[in-house]
Amino acid sequence: MAEVIFRKVDYSLRKLVEDIDMGEIGLPDIQRPFVWPATKVRDLFDSMYRGYPIGYLLFWENGFPGEHRLIGSDQKQKVPRLLIVDGQQRLTSLYAVIKGVPIIGKDYRRYRLRIAFPPREKKFEVTKPAIGRDPEWISDIGELWKLTSNVIGSSPSCARHKPTCWIFSTGTSFSKY
Repeated sequence: MAEVIFRKVDYSLRKLVEDIDMGEIGLPDIQRPFVWPATKVRDLFDSMYRGYPIGYLLFWENGFPGEHRLIGSDQKQKVPRLLIVDGQQRLTSLYAVIKGVPIIGKDYRRYRLRIAFPPREKKFEVTKPAIGRDPEWISDIGELWKLTSNVIGSSPSCARHKPTCWIFSTGTSFSKY
C-alpha cells in the first residue's frame, strides 16, 4: 500500500490566526517576501465576503527548528510546526489585516495593510486618508476582529456602525473561514 504523502485538514480562519500568533505556522526560508499589492488583499477579503473560494493552503511539516521565518513581524512563543508552501500571500494578508500587525514587504520594510469597508455599499477598498475621515466607512476592518463575541468594542470606526459590525464580524460569509 502506498504511503500517504498529503492529508486534508480543515482549519477555520480563527484557528489559522491563532496558530500564527503562537508560532505554530511559519514560512520556510525558501519563501519570497510578501509581495502582494494592497489591491490584491482587498480582493481577497471581497472574495471571502461574497463566499467565493479562495484556494487551498499547502503546509509542510517542519522537521528543523532553525529553517524558517515568521509571519508578521512580532515574536512568537513556539518554533513553527507547519510551514506554508503555497498560500503565503493569502495567509499573510489575512493575518496582517485581522490582527492589525505590520508585515515585512519585498523591500524588507515594515508596514501595515489597512482595508476599509462601507456597510451600505458592501465593497472593500484600500484605506486612503479620505476614507479614514469618512464616517460612512469602517476605515480598518481589522478593528472588527478586536471585538469580543458578545460585546461591540469601542473602536471609533466600528462604533458608528454597531449593527453592521456585528453582522459583518459574525456573518455567514466569514464564519465558514
